[in-house]
Amino acid sequence: MNFSNITVHLDNRLFIIGANASGKSNFLDALRFMRDIVKHGGGLQYALALRGGLKKIRCLSARANPTVGILLEFIDETDIWSYELNIIQQQTGSHKQLIESEIITKNNNDIIRRPITEDKEDDERLTQTYLEQISTNKEFRELARYLETIQYLHLVPQLLKFPEAFSGQDLPDDPFGKGFLQKVAKTSEKTRQRRLSQIQQVLRKAVPQLENLTYIEDVGHPHLEVTYKHWRAKGAKQNEIQLSDGTLRLIGFIWILLDGQSLLLLEEPELSLHPAIIEKIPELMYSVQRTKKSIRQILITTHSSELLSDKGISLSEILILQPDAEGTRAIMADTKDRIRALVDGDMTPGEAVMPETAPDVHTGLFIE
Repeated sequence: MNFSNITVHLDNRLFIIGANASGKSNFLDALRFMRDIVKHGGGLQYALALRGGLKKIRCLSARANPTVGILLEFIDETDIWSYELNIIQQQTGSHKQLIESEIITKNNNDIIRRPITEDKEDDERLTQTYLEQISTNKEFRELARYLETIQYLHLVPQLLKFPEAFSGQDLPDDPFGKGFLQKVAKTSEKTRQRRLSQIQQVLRKAVPQLENLTYIEDVGHPHLEVTYKHWRAKGAKQNEIQLSDGTLRLIGFIWILLDGQSLLLLEEPELSLHPAIIEKIPELMYSVQRTKKSIRQILITTHSSELLSDKGISLSEILILQPDAEGTRAIMADTKDRIRALVDGDMTPGEAVMPETAPDVHTGLFIE
């Protein structure tokens, strides 16, 4: 983990930028970690084991035996909730990974504050959070249900095209889209047709020659079929195997935007796309969001200046991650005078912020 201590306000949309190994994926994984604690079949020990244990998720610059903690605040129409979890590893005996503290408040009033007396008498209790247990989370179960619905996608087209070529146990929650077509197949026909129709309309803005996007089955195997404008009367048809990586990533990206209202985590949606199409991604997001009853919260990592070229993107929506000797710092773009001045001078947000992620080749540190 890259972070020793950061605090970030999450609005409806957040673009996360930074150099390689600055912590963009780790930032998203902190939220996936919370989802893995509360999901069916999950739990604190499961979430830790999935990542190689507490030693693998603590800050790389941490001193001996650090506490690893996360504090989340949730604001709904009437209430402010907070959930704080701190974890530590025993240095002797069985080296158990235990809850140092678990605190839940509602409108600044304590609901739970652990450890309690029973925890101190039996430290096995501290291997599980109250959040993950149905028998203990009744008063704040809505927090668990919200975290459980967090979605993540970093679609790898080759996995979608040739799933049988990648043997071995599938990863939990299919983060790379290997089972994306099966997910489409399991969606009700009415919902599937509606979403594919919406995707088709949005895709035409990025791929004007696209005429039709349909779902078909071939001997029980699901496929997506696209028809392109062509010199032939009936056009040219391609299924997912022939489609470009970029087109597949766009289809997966738009599908998951339509799939639910929960917090959505996306990694580098610009991969395999032409710069002219990358520039349209914020507009595509807006087009999809307009069709929904409520705006869902989206966190996006990117290396692309083109993706941030839309002047409708506010600097308050861009988080810059900058490594230093004590771990990565998190800086909101709108707090830097230099960036605000460049945007006021008619630069795009991308042109103004991307130089902040460039290393100083002489020192190896990042430009301040």
